[in-house]
Amino acid sequence: MKAILGAALMLLAFAALSPGARAADGGPCVRPEAGSDIKRPPDLYSKKGVLNVAFRYYTSVDSYGRTLFCFVTPDGLESPTLHVKPGDTLNLALTNMLPPSLGAPSEVVSGKGDACGDTEMTIASVNIHFHGANVSPTCHSDEVIRTLVNPGQTFQYSIHIPKDEPPGLYWYHPHVHGISSSALQGGPTGAIEVEGIADLQPIVAGLPERYIVLRDQRLGALAVENPIVPAPNWDVSVNYAPVNYPEYTPAVIKMQEGSQEFWRVVNAGANTIMDIQVTYDGVAQPLQVVAFDGVPTGSKDGKRKGSIVTQYDILLSPAARAEFVIAAPASQSTKAVLKTLAIDGGPIADSNPARPLATIVTTKAPVGLPRMPAAGGRSRHFRFDDLVNAKVTATRKLIFSEFKPPVGGGDKEGAVFYITVKGKKEKPFDPNEKPRIVTTRGAVEEWTIFNHSAEVHEFHIHQIHFLVEEVNGVKIPKDQQQIYDTFQVPYKQGFGRDPYIKIKLDFRGPTVGDFVYHCHILDHEDAGMMAKIRVLPRRGADRRAQNGRTIMKSASASATASR
Repeated sequence: MKAILGAALMLLAFAALSPGARAADGGPCVRPEAGSDIKRPPDLYSKKGVLNVAFRYYTSVDSYGRTLFCFVTPDGLESPTLHVKPGDTLNLALTNMLPPSLGAPSEVVSGKGDACGDTEMTIASVNIHFHGANVSPTCHSDEVIRTLVNPGQTFQYSIHIPKDEPPGLYWYHPHVHGISSSALQGGPTGAIEVEGIADLQPIVAGLPERYIVLRDQRLGALAVENPIVPAPNWDVSVNYAPVNYPEYTPAVIKMQEGSQEFWRVVNAGANTIMDIQVTYDGVAQPLQVVAFDGVPTGSKDGKRKGSIVTQYDILLSPAARAEFVIAAPASQSTKAVLKTLAIDGGPIADSNPARPLATIVTTKAPVGLPRMPAAGGRSRHFRFDDLVNAKVTATRKLIFSEFKPPVGGGDKEGAVFYITVKGKKEKPFDPNEKPRIVTTRGAVEEWTIFNHSAEVHEFHIHQIHFLVEEVNGVKIPKDQQQIYDTFQVPYKQGFGRDPYIKIKLDFRGPTVGDFVYHCHILDHEDAGMMAKIRVLPRRGADRRAQNGRTIMKSASASATASR
């Protein structure tokens, strides 16, 4: 299926441009020109504990012939930021507006008994993953193994945000295995904010708030050969403003002179690793980090208050988020740049060179950003906030590995990627296989994740976060450990030992059921580097409650049938 996917997606996009449909210069997937001022994504806020949203999934083609995808509300808002509070419910109706993929490859991934939506995956299928959210993996919630919405279908999500959800930045994106990378390169991604971070990080209270969504897409200048400027594997964009190879025309960020801003940054790229840095006249600026991956920094020891982590660059794996305070340049004469540094991902990794992302220019007047609310003065318990002290109940070892055909020989699409429990046989992901790991609600596990390949991989697990304790033999002091949902595993060099990370995973929350863990370089995930985990209910109260719900459901069904 993967070998003909690119051509099939291109035909699908052109099929959408029927008479009356809008192309690259108008929509339905609207994109700004290179060098544009970045615009804040539109905002949608919950009211009285509920946020009701409708998304329509469209495709289009840009001026470079790249296939675009987009989530658009009925009133024309593309990729809005969804603002919710702990305890809220997000109701999202997703309608797939793509044309039918007649004659394109397809695959049956579910039977009638385990389907969630359609049973047959095509190149036009879509679903949504609510990345980082510690919510249920059941159908109509954050389930990605079986959920398929095909052209002409509408699917209803109901996401219940836990009352103890950490306040911070999350995001949403399609997650259909086999086509997730191509979908994300089209751009249907957006931010989710769980409100309340000022209560743990009062430094952000009252500051202008800026959302920066970094994305990647297929190179627009495919035929360009430039020996001076190394070509990346993918072009990137900043709030959809393209930064295309080889010109690398940066987007524009306007800041009020002398101000501070609260930046909330997500790497929503499919495959591109970034190492972001802000320089003023060539000098790297301090970034006062208040959260990684939606969890306030420092909040893992039960003290219920965050701490500031000052960094001069931040490595952002695909899917990673960082939230930080940044001071504006001193004057209009300052040469100020947001950029990504070059990435050393290993000898067989994608090319991710250094490149500018945006030029920062100052103004005398305020720039019109909304300001963060004042701190509420409340200190509340939230998930994972005592994980550093939690007792480990089980340990496991996992291995990232891969097979790539030799350069110049074999099928270029024949690469296969694996994530394997140590001692088990390597095999790519199969949605119909049994879970490779089974644990029980209440467990706290320590996983050592090795990398047997000559390129980095980005470990991600759905439904929970984890604490990073050790990286390649270097133990992180407890007071410096942080909580993430995506983290990079270094690549192997030569014939030495496999590099690794050691993490602590928290299954003490209410989540039970099947979900996945994988590499968040989505070309790797699509090629097999994913597996299922099953969390069973605890003995006793959990299972009695589950049995009670099953009995009530059966009784209700019987009563309905007898009417």
